[in-house]
Amino acid sequence: MRAIIWFIRLVLFFLLFGFAIKNDHLVTLSFFFGSQWQLPLVFVILLTFAAGALLGVTATLASLMRQRREISRLRRQLEQAERDRAQPQVGPAAGEAQLPMP
Repeated sequence: MRAIIWFIRLVLFFLLFGFAIKNDHLVTLSFFFGSQWQLPLVFVILLTFAAGALLGVTATLASLMRQRREISRLRRQLEQAERDRAQPQVGPAAGEAQLPMP
């Protein structure tokens, strides 16, 4: 099984390497205020992919942190409810008479 995984990795590497070699033409990226960059197309594709992956990871981490805070809050509420249920209910002291409410 390990040999198959390494074979797939090797094939994928050569496919991506060939893609990079075939797309080595310079492209011009124009920004605001007349600034321009000239980069090989493969770098533009790689930078775009990396920026998208970083944005996706950031969004996922924000959601994950929010979920962890909610889980922590709910666990504290559950522990408090279990402690309240485990404590005996305190009623009127023995000897005190309850007066009827008018």
